[in-house]
Amino acid sequence: MAEWVDRYWTSNDGLKLHYRDYAGPHERPPILCLPGLTRNARDFEPVADRLAGEWRIIAVEFRGRGQSQYDPNPANYVPHTYAADVLKLLDQLGIADAVFFGTSLGGIVAMLMSSTDSERIAGAMINDIGPVVEDRGIDRLRAYVGKGGVFANWAEAAESAATRNGIAFPNYTADQWDVFVRRQASERPDGTVRSDYDMAIAQPFATAQGTPPFDPWPLIDGLRDKPVLLVRGETSDLLSVETAERMIETLPKSELVTVPGIGHAPILDEPEAVAGIDRLLAKVLAESEVEAG
Repeated sequence: MAEWVDRYWTSNDGLKLHYRDYAGPHERPPILCLPGLTRNARDFEPVADRLAGEWRIIAVEFRGRGQSQYDPNPANYVPHTYAADVLKLLDQLGIADAVFFGTSLGGIVAMLMSSTDSERIAGAMINDIGPVVEDRGIDRLRAYVGKGGVFANWAEAAESAATRNGIAFPNYTADQWDVFVRRQASERPDGTVRSDYDMAIAQPFATAQGTPPFDPWPLIDGLRDKPVLLVRGETSDLLSVETAERMIETLPKSELVTVPGIGHAPILDEPEAVAGIDRLLAKVLAESEVEAG
């Protein structure tokens, strides 16, 4: 496992937020990793294990996740707040631009930031999400997000994860489910295993719409001149084939990679995703060299 340093920054409203900082060359834009709804910095361990050292990797934990402070006001658990937190981090670190890797909710935050601060994005990997989010996927997430999250031991936690996510990873082994759940939960002093997020994140999510009551497609306009990789799980219930294809048609420098046999969301250690990420990073470097003259 690649080595990292635990670091923190302070949000505009005073919360102490956490990120993993994996060392890498400063002459390249860092890879900024933004996790899914109930996930944390550990979500990107496969990416960091492969790329850390060659690239600096900053794996963020949104407020209410992992080691980041929980928000006393659950109404703040929304993408606009997360985007403001990320922008504050970039400003605090003096990072002009980064390669955004966003999984699910993290991809929504990346798209949102592209519509307001596109100059901060050197390139983007959007993992299994788009401007239009399928209702059936939202309904599946609502069925378990914020409910329970406490297990007697790791075996029970892994079994629960397999029940919830088996539709997405039908061929996972018991060992793979164990790794999967250890990236989402932690063992407490009393021996119980608990999900590493504030159950209150479910409150605004419970009323959120899959497709907002406005045209969401301008959200990705800021990515039109950026190298973009869109990763989709073949059986995804959040990102449809139609939405993925329209994204590729809309973004001239984009590429779609479909990971066969799995749903939402690819882990990013799959051969198709790995190869796509390498092509994206090569494009980012090529564009950086051109801009540098």
